Amino acid sequence: MTRIAIVDPQPAIRAGLALLLRGEPGLVPVGAAAGASDAADLLARERPDVVLLEPALLDGDGIALCRRIAREAGSPRVILYTARPAAELELLARVAGARGMIDKAHPPDTVFEVIRRVARGDDALPPLTRAQLDAAAHRVDPDDLAVLAMLVDGTPDADVAATLRLDGRRSRRRIERVIGRLRAPASPRPAA
Repeated sequence: MTRIAIVDPQPAIRAGLALLLRGEPGLVPVGAAAGASDAADLLARERPDVVLLEPALLDGDGIALCRRIAREAGSPRVILYTARPAAELELLARVAGARGMIDKAHPPDTVFEVIRRVARGDDALPPLTRAQLDAAAHRVDPDDLAVLAMLVDGTPDADVAATLRLDGRRSRRRIERVIGRLRAPASPRPAA
C-alpha cells in the first residue's frame, strides 16, 4: 500500500484526487491539506509515503515546503502536481528535492503510474535540457555554480556543506540564495 497525502489550495482538487486514489488498488489517500501550515500537521500525523503538492499555495511557498519535506530523513517523497508546468518549475522541482512532477491535465492512469514510480524510489522528473541548465547557470552568482550543480544532482544539504567546507547555517544560506535566484525573473547578468 502506498499512503498519499494531498496538499492543494483547491477543495475540488483535493476531493477529486482523494476519490480517484480510493478507487485505485494499492493507493490510499491518508489526508489532505489546503496549505503549508496544515501540511506539517498532516504529514506528522499520517506519515505518508508520497505527497502530491501544488507548488502555488495560498498560505505559503510550495517549493519551500517541498524543500523542507525532502530534507528530513525518512520523509515522504514529493511529487509536484501543477496546472502550470514550465521549464523553470522543472528545474526548481529538482533543486527543491521533488521526486516527480505531474501536470494536472494528465489522465488518472498517468498520475497513478507516477505515484507508483516515485513510491518505488524512482524519479519521475522530466530530464533537464542543456538550455535549462545554461539559463540556470546564468541566473546564479559564479560563486554558486558548484551549489547549483550539487542541487541539480540531488546532493544532500550536509554533503553540500561538507564539500564547500561551510557550517550548516552558511551552507543553507547559499542554497537558499541559489533557489531565490532561480525563482526570480530572468535578467541578463552584467558584463564583467
